[in-house]
Amino acid sequence: MDILTHAVMGAALAAGVASFRHRGEKSVLATRRLAAGIGALAGLLPDADALIQSGSDALLVLDYHRHFTHALAFVPIGALVAALLLWPLLRRRIDMTTLYLCCLAGYLPHPLLDACTSYGTHLWLPFSQRREAWNLIAVVDPLFTLLLAVPLFLFLWRPDSRALRWSLLLGMGYFSLSFVQQQRGEVAALELAQSRGHRAEQLSVKPSMANLVLWRSLYVHDGKVQVDAFHLGPTLRHYPGASAPLLDATAARRLAAGDPMRLRDIERFRAFSDGFIVEDSVRPGFVGDARYAMQPTMIAPIWGLEWRGAGAATEFVSRHDFSPAMRRDFFAMLLGRDKPTP
Repeated sequence: MDILTHAVMGAALAAGVASFRHRGEKSVLATRRLAAGIGALAGLLPDADALIQSGSDALLVLDYHRHFTHALAFVPIGALVAALLLWPLLRRRIDMTTLYLCCLAGYLPHPLLDACTSYGTHLWLPFSQRREAWNLIAVVDPLFTLLLAVPLFLFLWRPDSRALRWSLLLGMGYFSLSFVQQQRGEVAALELAQSRGHRAEQLSVKPSMANLVLWRSLYVHDGKVQVDAFHLGPTLRHYPGASAPLLDATAARRLAAGDPMRLRDIERFRAFSDGFIVEDSVRPGFVGDARYAMQPTMIAPIWGLEWRGAGAATEFVSRHDFSPAMRRDFFAMLLGRDKPTP
């Protein structure tokens, strides 16, 4: 998830831990605020893996982001690293045991929150290479962040506040609602595939940007990926989407043009994208991750691989074009309305 949500969640849990350990003390607010700062910093530390990059290997950051620093087995170690980094600065204000517990409380929710998105998180290292992507929430969801942040603010400013428990309960309720919406979306996507005479060989249903109402579904049939959008309000509404052939082994070899390193990068990207890779029909030579697009009915990957000529190194390219027309369509679908006529 976004760094603000990680910081808020880490701050909330750490403040709760410190408040419990030092309940009844006159300086409870100061303790909570210090713990919240510690938890926020510890909650950001797992994303230090994004610094593992190489100028000669554009995919290295994809290999290691949400990797070992996000494994549940690494959480106690990551919390210890955070505590040791903060100890020289805070040793006059907090004991080491409380500092470590606050770091642990801040670090722990980070990998779990990331697993609730669709990117893929290595929770089970070193015991398994399986990546968890529960598709319950968008990477950026302001409403979820506010449900955590507002009660946390009250908890940090009122010594008798019990708002923190409401923060956690609201967060759990939000995920419960998301799970229900996801199940509705999966049922709708499967029924749609059957009505088309398709067999959904691989199905993925995920929320679109910053909401739990408009969902994007993808399924594979006969070597193609089919995209659709569903408005999951009281009444379900379907918005037909695009389809495109997945990049098969023959197309991969054509793009690699005899370059074994390029072919290896394509296959690494295929694994990262759970097989949902397509060649862009508008931008020849661009291989994108079809799981993500700015518009839930489109196959226009927001990131992918590109090569600028024969023998050129692989480049990882991001593109987030969101034209006024796309915005109008998105908000129409978000509100469950007809798309505007061009």
